[in-house]
Amino acid sequence: MRRPQLLPRIFVLLFCFLRCTAPAFAQAKAPTSPTATVEQRLASLEAYIANGDPSAALKDASGRVPAGLAVPMAGLPGPAHNTWMMVSTALVLLMTLPGLSLFYGGLVRTKNVLSVMVWCFGITSLVTVLWWAVGYSLVFGRNFESPFIGGTEYFFLRGVTSAPNPGYSFWVSQNIFAMFQLAFAIITPAVLVGALVERMKFSAVLLVVALWLLLVYCPLAHMVWGVNGFMNGIGNPHAAIKAIDFAGGMVVEMASGYSALVLCVFLGPRMGHGKTPMPPHSLVLSMVGTGLLWFGWYGFNAGSAVAADGVAANAFTTTTLAAAVAAGTWGCMEYLGRGKPSMLGLCSGAVAGLVAITPACGYVGVNGAMVAGVLGGAIPYFACTKLKGWLGYDDALDVFGVHGVSGTLGLVVTGVFATTAVNPNLSANLGAIVGKSLWLEQLKGIAVTLGLAVVGTACVALLVRRLVGLRPTIEAEMEGLDLSEHGEEGYIYDAKS
Repeated sequence: MRRPQLLPRIFVLLFCFLRCTAPAFAQAKAPTSPTATVEQRLASLEAYIANGDPSAALKDASGRVPAGLAVPMAGLPGPAHNTWMMVSTALVLLMTLPGLSLFYGGLVRTKNVLSVMVWCFGITSLVTVLWWAVGYSLVFGRNFESPFIGGTEYFFLRGVTSAPNPGYSFWVSQNIFAMFQLAFAIITPAVLVGALVERMKFSAVLLVVALWLLLVYCPLAHMVWGVNGFMNGIGNPHAAIKAIDFAGGMVVEMASGYSALVLCVFLGPRMGHGKTPMPPHSLVLSMVGTGLLWFGWYGFNAGSAVAADGVAANAFTTTTLAAAVAAGTWGCMEYLGRGKPSMLGLCSGAVAGLVAITPACGYVGVNGAMVAGVLGGAIPYFACTKLKGWLGYDDALDVFGVHGVSGTLGLVVTGVFATTAVNPNLSANLGAIVGKSLWLEQLKGIAVTLGLAVVGTACVALLVRRLVGLRPTIEAEMEGLDLSEHGEEGYIYDAKS
């Protein structure tokens, strides 16, 4: 009577046994995933030190990483490179606040000193919001698949995390890279408005900057630095113009300088220009500002290597040489021309030398830097002291003469003196033209930049003049923009205050 119950019990026990052992059998039969060898792991570590691709040593003959093989350190930011880029970002922001604020502030008259500083602060805030919302994505995105503008994938910094973006750096967090590029986007229009001081409404300044950033800066920056950019000769093998611009000769210097000249024409000269003396009210402030600009420029130039590597070291060296040589050259030109070198001349020369070496610093050696320094001191001196008077435009703080002219010179110097011995990355796409016809590609890039800056800025000026007007009232301009626009004064002379 009990035998019929035995069979079901056997089936239950067999089912439980199979259920418990099935995972073990499945695991035993699963294919084993390949793992990186010790040599491959060391190669990835060496790639970090050399700022290279961590997956390079793991690729097979077809140039691909074997399926299932995890790349050691991939997707992780490198501590040293990240640290340098955070420092560089802070240095570039220092160039605007307080460097450019003090440099420009000292060059205007007392009644307008605060207005210049308000402009720099206002631009910093405005550009930051625009960069977060759309700017970064329009420059460094790519889902539009366009050589002229980026994409929408990073709008509102969506997906911009601490993981690196391999399109721009294997070892620097993308959020740090985005902030570094933000600092560039801030200082460029801040440089531009130096030509317009003492005679432009604050509301017009902000509107011009917003439109100019979107219509001129973002497309130009993508063309020069975007991975599929129209003029990114070093990073895009399919670039139509194989130009190179290490730290902003086209994107920052030419764009701001030539745009400033266009806005000068639309705005007209300051009241009393050419009749009333308008000397700088404090060359002490300007000298301090120049020193801070020079200091910050190391982040601007050496930081553009996007790594703490040998290219950054070369950029640091060439930046120092060019700035010092240009300052001395400008001073010599003044001595030969009027018998006295000036503080303003030395400051202007230093900035001009820094501008001239900006596109070249990571591509040329020390001799190229010396040439950039001499040319950066001599030719902008002529543009600021002679050309401006001959043509009659009122570039109040010589933005075109220093940034536009010197930036153009620097790009030509880059084309002539760039060498793979300084930057081996030039060999990838430009090895056949470096030292030969690269200067022709630079001239093409200069032409495109000039066209975009002039046409784009003219459109912006026409639109803003129609919407809000460009200039304050005559009474406000005579009183000074500090009081009329901001209700403050830079200096209180009353002893009781």
